[in-house]
Amino acid sequence: MDLKSLNTFHRIVSLGGFNRAAEELNYAQSTVTMQIQKLEAELGVQLIERGRVFQLTEAGRLFHEQSAHIIRDVEHLQANMSDMLLGEAGSIRLGAVEPIASYHLPTILYSFLETYPKIELSVDIANSPVLADRVLKGELDMTICSAPAIGSDLYFEPIFTESLVYLIPANHPLAAQSAISFADIRHHRILLTSKTCTYRQRIELALRETCGHQVDTLDISSMSALKSYVESGLGIALVPESMATVDGTRSVARKMNDYPITVTFGILCKTANYPLKLACAKLRYHLKQAFDHSDSGNRDA
Repeated sequence: MDLKSLNTFHRIVSLGGFNRAAEELNYAQSTVTMQIQKLEAELGVQLIERGRVFQLTEAGRLFHEQSAHIIRDVEHLQANMSDMLLGEAGSIRLGAVEPIASYHLPTILYSFLETYPKIELSVDIANSPVLADRVLKGELDMTICSAPAIGSDLYFEPIFTESLVYLIPANHPLAAQSAISFADIRHHRILLTSKTCTYRQRIELALRETCGHQVDTLDISSMSALKSYVESGLGIALVPESMATVDGTRSVARKMNDYPITVTFGILCKTANYPLKLACAKLRYHLKQAFDHSDSGNRDA
């Protein structure tokens, strides 16, 4: 069944005649007549009574009623395709590392989905190597993580750099100091994240260079759980500054004064997929705007 002919039939019924339908569709009246004749021939029934007054046959009324959903579905599909071409519809499989996934993304993604309600979004949270591997396998469209290994078929666009700070139990002896060095913590327990975590690799290097190998450490595989372990008094952690929000009663944050460590996060995707297109391009722009604003706020502070 020809969709043009079907649409013409519904416009005739809606407008009450061939002439009005021809004007609206910008067709010659003979074209409209030919489309209806073709449709009737395909169906094997007469849909419209022939005469001066427009009127549907019984078959025409039944056909109009039961084919209306086809017109609605096609219009809906066309609108969705148009939105997709504009990047305002589609689906995105996004990956993110902690603490960005918990401390930055909720607000950013709320704003994004308010702006683009037709975009479907899923978020996968893992460490950078796992996320990079999932992008390579085509299981994720893009991810926010640290830079991948050199030589991989991945494109990394830096968008945000964050400093690490010490997070200390409020009743800890070092809590009274305004800034802390690695020499200060060498005789205290240090809480470390998983071995694949970008932060841990940088922290371990600093510990070896400043404290040697005799350091009391405790592994906590979850970055988001570190704060609770610190507040319980189990030890000191080095965490991204955005994660070190404290209430002052159970933990305090202190800057590093001798060995500053920063970690750069960015948008990661397959090299072949950059520059990102459609809905992913919209999300990339939204993320960059949000993190640029966040970075600006930190500098102003």
